[in-house]
Amino acid sequence: MSNFENFRKQAKLHLRWHRERYYPVAAAIGSILPRFRHLTDRQILDHSFKLADAQELVARKAGFESWQALKKDLQTMTDSMISDAAKPFLALAEPQLLVSDIATARAFYEQKLGFTTRFTYGEPPFYAQVFRDGARLNLRHVDKPLFDKGSRASENLLSATIVVDAIKPLFLEYQAAGVDFHQTLRTEPWGARTFIVSDPDSNLIAFATSAES
Repeated sequence: MSNFENFRKQAKLHLRWHRERYYPVAAAIGSILPRFRHLTDRQILDHSFKLADAQELVARKAGFESWQALKKDLQTMTDSMISDAAKPFLALAEPQLLVSDIATARAFYEQKLGFTTRFTYGEPPFYAQVFRDGARLNLRHVDKPLFDKGSRASENLLSATIVVDAIKPLFLEYQAAGVDFHQTLRTEPWGARTFIVSDPDSNLIAFATSAES
């Protein structure tokens, strides 16, 4: 079987997964195809998704701008390059934050940090996910904190790092919203610009970008 045929089969498989409402494929679609990023997983599965969309998804996962670019470059790629392009693609990471109350945590991330709740599980909820653009954070309820708040703060024990493209406007947005900063905006010795937010459970969330942004 040719390498291009493998990619064609991947596209058909992703299309079938979407039709069968397989939730992991919704996460991949939402993280890789820009026009789907504002949708929840359920909305993505409800949305029209054609073979051309599945082909674009496979091409972008393999590092190509489009399906046409994949087809063109496969003709000149070496076997080694093709093997690399066909390797599994790590689409995104979803840090898990331990919180004492799901509702309180959701309110903070929505009202202070501009996130939206993607889903909640349980009655009362014991698990939830919030997102903003491509950033996703999973919230898990625990009855007792697993970390000492003082040690976490003094040691700067981060729960998550979120990379942003324009950090100063985001910092000013959060400053206006009255967010509790563990660390205000600064330039690190290695060149990155960062600030750190503390949520109601003392989870430390770092926002970072390159110095020139």
